[in-house]
Amino acid sequence: MEKFLLNIKPREYQKQIVETCKKKNSLVVLPTGIGKTLVALMLVIERMKEIPTGKILFLAPTRPLAEQHLNYFEKHLPELFAQMDLFTGQVNAEKRKEIWQRADIIFSTPQCIANDLKNKLYDLNEVSLLIEDEAHRCVKNYSYTYVAKKYVEQSINQRILGLTASPGTDQKAIKKICEHLCIENVEIRTRDSEDVKEYLQDLEFNIIKVEFPKRFEEIRDLLKKIYDRKIGELKNRNLIFGPANKVTLIEAQKKIMKSIASGNKNMNLFAGASACAQALKISHALELIETQTLYGLNEYFSTLKEQAKNNQSKAVKQIISRPEFTQAENLTNELLKENLEHPKLLELKDLIEQRIKQNPKSKIIVFSQYRDSVSKICKELNLLNISSKVFVGQRKKGETGLSQKEQKQIIKDFSLGEFKVLCATSIGEEGLDIPEVNAVVFYEPVPSAIRKIQRAGRTARLMPGELIMLVTKNTKDEASYWSAHHKEKRMHSAIQKIKDDIKDNKLNFEDNQKKLF
Repeated sequence: MEKFLLNIKPREYQKQIVETCKKKNSLVVLPTGIGKTLVALMLVIERMKEIPTGKILFLAPTRPLAEQHLNYFEKHLPELFAQMDLFTGQVNAEKRKEIWQRADIIFSTPQCIANDLKNKLYDLNEVSLLIEDEAHRCVKNYSYTYVAKKYVEQSINQRILGLTASPGTDQKAIKKICEHLCIENVEIRTRDSEDVKEYLQDLEFNIIKVEFPKRFEEIRDLLKKIYDRKIGELKNRNLIFGPANKVTLIEAQKKIMKSIASGNKNMNLFAGASACAQALKISHALELIETQTLYGLNEYFSTLKEQAKNNQSKAVKQIISRPEFTQAENLTNELLKENLEHPKLLELKDLIEQRIKQNPKSKIIVFSQYRDSVSKICKELNLLNISSKVFVGQRKKGETGLSQKEQKQIIKDFSLGEFKVLCATSIGEEGLDIPEVNAVVFYEPVPSAIRKIQRAGRTARLMPGELIMLVTKNTKDEASYWSAHHKEKRMHSAIQKIKDDIKDNKLNFEDNQKKLF
């Protein structure tokens, strides 16, 4: 197998994983940056040697990611090894049918293949290996699930490989992924696995805690008054019970809307729907003041006022009519006029400045959940003459964004050292071929184990790296940090339990899948 690989040498743990994947449908769980794609490439070589007439189907959730995998294969395989093609929705159906017939290895998004299968453009009977990257998405009615179902039904020589940095933390959800992919074996490695450790550099982890400013407390208290009033209203209407938070509010909102949609015209429900919407919007404002930037909060206030002006929402009209809202907005503007900002932003500027001084060639990624925060961070760093660029998803209605072409150019420029800091939203977490960096900064902790693992995988591969997390004391930040920490622990024990159950023949996902579909 290794004689076919160009410019790359597989590691021992990758070879061991492939040996098992050759014999069994496998879910491979490896942190970002530890070589999942090479495992896939090695398995492709093995399957093509075993079944020369078979096709390989490699699915990735987005077109840039599918294209990236194609480029990786082209880089590391001999030119005449196989006919490789990329499927996109931009290619018309007849052309895709023609490409399908001639190609040996097809890279695509699952949506594209699912649509073609529904239209009976071709079938999967010749596919000898189905690879599903970011396999944690293989749940519910996602196209990944549909393609896996059709593959199990149609293929003569089946082999399935699921790849993910984290399949989730809930045992039920992981079982569902395994059912959908007929998994017979789970391979998991972490940065601490004995056979992985020797290949990685040290990762230094620092949590920087900042105090929530006294002058911000008044704004928070005003917003909290509106929030508490709405929660009290929902409880009085018997629409929520127990402690209220974003999750319970979203659940309550779903139930209320479902009941209204089914024909229940009870006024209690309509009033509850409005109270729920208001509570959620104020909950978001509270999150911004506690964990993000004053600039972001002010932008959000402007958005709410714009929505009210355009009659987009009665709930928003009620919010901005509250005297507490007006006071909170006025106080925010006062603080901004004084050039005050969230202490996390000040801390971030300092720590990046220090690291660039220590190593002028440093590459750093800053992650934040919100575009306004990313824009503000980028602007502030550029004012310090630290060259930085924003990296966000594609344009949404009423929002700015980047085209796929622009995204690719930014990543290329970052790789070439054209600028030092990439300020990214969640688009920078999953899969994309972002170069290794010296430091990854979390502007806020994320309560998701999957996202934490994906972000952390951007550093400490070939050179020592640093992971820095900014946390505002006594706010949602602390809850999010502990949530991700516990979820990651639960993920490892849940995977181990499923792995043991498969080994002891307590789970048979092939039978389960037949029942499932």
